[in-house]
Amino acid sequence: MLYEYLLPALGGSKTAWDELMAFINQNYEMEEKWDTKKPSSEYRNELKFRRGGKTLLALYLRDGFFEVNIIFGKGEMEKFEQSRSDFSAEIQKIYDDVEICHGQKWMFIEMYDSSLLEDIFKMLLIKREPNRK
Repeated sequence: MLYEYLLPALGGSKTAWDELMAFINQNYEMEEKWDTKKPSSEYRNELKFRRGGKTLLALYLRDGFFEVNIIFGKGEMEKFEQSRSDFSAEIQKIYDDVEICHGQKWMFIEMYDSSLLEDIFKMLLIKREPNRK
């Protein structure tokens, strides 16, 4: 993986990072694009997973944790609503608290440990069906 020197900053969230990377690599063929040169430190150390011009998710390395950014469009919001009881109360709250902007919900989920990983996996499956054979 590129930029492995950045990963020690993840602290206790490194196990969650590793499990998320394993899930993505097992299920999706994606281009990984690191951006460590943006001028705003808020979005420095960004890793995007993209295919066909569409982003599956973006990850932001922080000090001691990382953030997952998943963007749902109208169809994905409908799928989430149909299965919302399958998600933790924390994910439901994040979803509900995000306002729709230009027909999308931009959800930022802070990951300090693996407790929300199953929810993240389900959200990714809503976002895009696995394409790895």
